Amino acid sequence: MAIAYNKRTCDCGTLRAADVGRQVILAGWVNNYRDHGDNLVFIDLRDRGGLTQCRFNVDTDPEATKLARTLRKEDCVAVRGEVIHRGENVNPKLPTGEIEVSIQEVEVLNKSLTPPFEVADHVEANEDLRLKYRFLDLRRGPMQRAIIMRHKVTQAFRTFYYNEGFLDVETPILTKSTPEGARDYLVPSRVWPGKFYALPQSPQLFKQLLMMSGFDRYMQIARCFRDEDLRADRQPDFTQVDLEMAFVDVDNVLDVVERSLAYVWKEAAGIEVPVPFRRMPYDEAMRDYGSDKPDLRYGMKLIDVTEVAGRSEFKVFRDAVERGGVVKAICLTGGGEMTRKETDGLTVEIQGVGAGGLPLCKVVSEGGKTILQTGIAKFFPEGLAGDLIAAMGAKPGDVIFFAAGRFGDVCKYLNWLRITLAERRKLVPAGKWEFLWVVDMPSFEWDEESKQWIFLHHPFTMPRDEDLPRMESDPGSVRAKCYDIVVNGVELGSGSIRIHNREVQSRLFRMLGISDEEAMAKFVHLLTALQYGAPPHGGLALGLDRIAMLLSGTDSIRDVIAFPKTQRAFCPLTECPSEVDAKQLRELGIDLAPEVKAKRKAAENEA
Repeated sequence: MAIAYNKRTCDCGTLRAADVGRQVILAGWVNNYRDHGDNLVFIDLRDRGGLTQCRFNVDTDPEATKLARTLRKEDCVAVRGEVIHRGENVNPKLPTGEIEVSIQEVEVLNKSLTPPFEVADHVEANEDLRLKYRFLDLRRGPMQRAIIMRHKVTQAFRTFYYNEGFLDVETPILTKSTPEGARDYLVPSRVWPGKFYALPQSPQLFKQLLMMSGFDRYMQIARCFRDEDLRADRQPDFTQVDLEMAFVDVDNVLDVVERSLAYVWKEAAGIEVPVPFRRMPYDEAMRDYGSDKPDLRYGMKLIDVTEVAGRSEFKVFRDAVERGGVVKAICLTGGGEMTRKETDGLTVEIQGVGAGGLPLCKVVSEGGKTILQTGIAKFFPEGLAGDLIAAMGAKPGDVIFFAAGRFGDVCKYLNWLRITLAERRKLVPAGKWEFLWVVDMPSFEWDEESKQWIFLHHPFTMPRDEDLPRMESDPGSVRAKCYDIVVNGVELGSGSIRIHNREVQSRLFRMLGISDEEAMAKFVHLLTALQYGAPPHGGLALGLDRIAMLLSGTDSIRDVIAFPKTQRAFCPLTECPSEVDAKQLRELGIDLAPEVKAKRKAAENEA
């Protein structure tokens, strides 16, 4: 008789000693099996809830035991039996370790082929193989816990924002291509030959229009698409917690967002996060940490030693100062114990980042004096060495690392070095969460390639009121009403107060080289709406994938996305992107480039 597997009494992680004597029906996958000879067979049955040991006894249930001996890993089965205590064989490592189920009946729901890798917490399989068989990979405990954490994070965000009076409003997926900083994914239209939709990089303009429509507070768990180079924390399609508020300024947005993050950390992970969060001007973040997303869990600030270094006899430093550059340094406490092999290895690595080298010196105590030794110490006479040691706040046993050149380059090299040293020397305290708002960022930056000013955030960001008069005359001095939320060196989200005045928006477009005619062609819906009483408004988008990644303790957002792409934007499971037949292309009015046709033809012939 078939087991009523659709009437499972509980999942495989629920049963405890208090359930002894209870008749249960379980269903799941064979995680492991053990044949103890003539009388006993054991299987560990697994589902989303956990593991339960099932006991088959040939003396009491010979048919069930006979069938159990045919089971192998990943077979899908249902069982019926009685919960019994394991006596002296309790397994303290399992939540269900006090009990087992004495099986009276088993039904094989589906046999499994031998899996291409073991479905276990720790696997040796490479990521491409795991992604190809993602349905097996997702059966593993760490993956299930990561996806469940993502669910908890999503639910917590929804609950918080609903309780704060935000409305969940969907925005279009097929929309207009607009410049927002990355390439659009384009979708050809069959109905409008030669014209294209774009997949949204974000709901930016639509959420602004919702504020102009009088909805006051909007949120959405929004799908976004960007055709950009990938890395561990990027995907071509990703998810944002998107929000916008009317009649607000910076403080209002920061308040609600940081309270939402504290709520999510508590509800999803049981972690208390104090609010309000620290705020740091962009210039201070770059000056002290060389990054606009600094990790504050450890020290090693970047110290400007340009004045001292300029008086040294080291040509690299003197040349950098003469060219208008800077010399900055970090002090690694206890770094004097590092070997020559270690520091030489760091030199090679930082050269790969773009630096010319890694000047350094060690601080030691000799004859009652604190002096410099090794590396570039010889270029600092005794008095100058004392000035450098004082400027760095260094002590015997420390090592000082330097970088010289343009400010941006120096920040890049020392930021890389600071992070690398902290990770390798285990300076990052476990379980610590350092949240930070980075504020007062520049509105514009100079692009050497195009020889023009470009927006640093996006072209709908409001400059600070006091900086507006200088927008055309001194763009580099204009600060934006924008803000980034950072935790432990990871940017969680970015937002701004938006431009709600058409004149200011047009001025900004013109300054960026976008003519009035081009602006109307690309942003007619926004520019029109700005003429009809648009309220002051602002918002932010949080990276849901990154937040789930951090709270799950994984290193890649691919681990918290059910069906992700590789770093080459390819899905091994579905083998997409894939070719489409010529008929579909003709319907869309698309003709492939000759070199693409030739490559496609060659692949067909080879196949």
